[in-house]
Amino acid sequence: MILDKRATILVIDDTPANLSLLNQLLREHYRVKLANNGMKGLALAAASVPDLILLDIMMPEMDGYEVCRRLKADPATARTPVIFLTAKMETADEELGFELGAVDFIHKPIAPSIVLARVRTHLQIMAWQTFLEDKSAWLQREVERQVSEVLHLQEASIRVMVSLAEFRDECTGNHIRRTQTYVRLLAEYLSKQARDGEFLTALHIDQIAKASPLHDIGKIAIPDHILLKPGKHTPEEFEIMKTHAIKGESMLARTRHEMGENNLMLHFASQIARNHHERWDGTGYPDQLKAEAIPLPARLMAVADVYDALRSRRPYKKAFSHEEAVPMLVEQRGKQFDPALIDAFVALQDEFARIASQLADDTPDEVIKIQDNS
Repeated sequence: MILDKRATILVIDDTPANLSLLNQLLREHYRVKLANNGMKGLALAAASVPDLILLDIMMPEMDGYEVCRRLKADPATARTPVIFLTAKMETADEELGFELGAVDFIHKPIAPSIVLARVRTHLQIMAWQTFLEDKSAWLQREVERQVSEVLHLQEASIRVMVSLAEFRDECTGNHIRRTQTYVRLLAEYLSKQARDGEFLTALHIDQIAKASPLHDIGKIAIPDHILLKPGKHTPEEFEIMKTHAIKGESMLARTRHEMGENNLMLHFASQIARNHHERWDGTGYPDQLKAEAIPLPARLMAVADVYDALRSRRPYKKAFSHEEAVPMLVEQRGKQFDPALIDAFVALQDEFARIASQLADDTPDEVIKIQDNS
């Protein structure tokens, strides 16, 4: 079967002579459908959307203006070009037609060459519009695909960086998962509070949570005999240990330069890496920032990191129970930690205990994978 790929023209006119004339004129070049009143024309357009409509204005029962209104109100035919056929010559009539969505007027008595030229022109315009829209949609999909690839590459690079930090530290992958979950919980809680609700949008919360695993990336640069020392550090060793905050921020600054300064996740990661050891009272390091001068992502990380450190066993300390850890953090309200964050921690403490249990360091890998995919 040979398909007729010609454009379809729907002619709506109540005068049989006009229908016959237009049919004879157009059928050599186009597929033609005819309707002798507005209702039949709407029915034909609804059954199979034409490429262009020639529409008489002066018809009984339903005039061309009303037909045009209904065509433009229907999403299926809203973009179909409508050319009015009319004996009316007043400017106001044409203004109304254009307001309703018509693309052109052909005045009666019709001139065959004018009809063919107008029809051909508007079909070409429509074809170009469709082509440009399709091209734009393709370009949009291509941009989204390439952006997605870049994001996946960035995330893969960041996972490698985190893995390097884990490999050289006593912390486990579960520490990363736990602190990331704690940070998200705290941020979501604060997003509903007046002080931080405007800043903690869904996007910011997501990017802060994704940034949190990089909090100790600077430990890569700390010598093994200090980083892995099982006992207490000497004052000199502790000063070297403290440099991991600045070193981490410096590493991430170089990464931001390579990946783009406007990378929101790396921006938050830089703040977290440098400032998650600052204290609310201004006695932390490396910048001795105080109170809200400490970036909020770093304040979130501070609570999550300390809670997890208290709950975790280390060569030089035992693991505290949840019941022991909670008052330790509460005691530092307004000293080490943002008071609003400690209030949030207390409100969420049952969730913290549940996460600490579910993602304990002896949790089998397959259980963790199931939880990650849920």
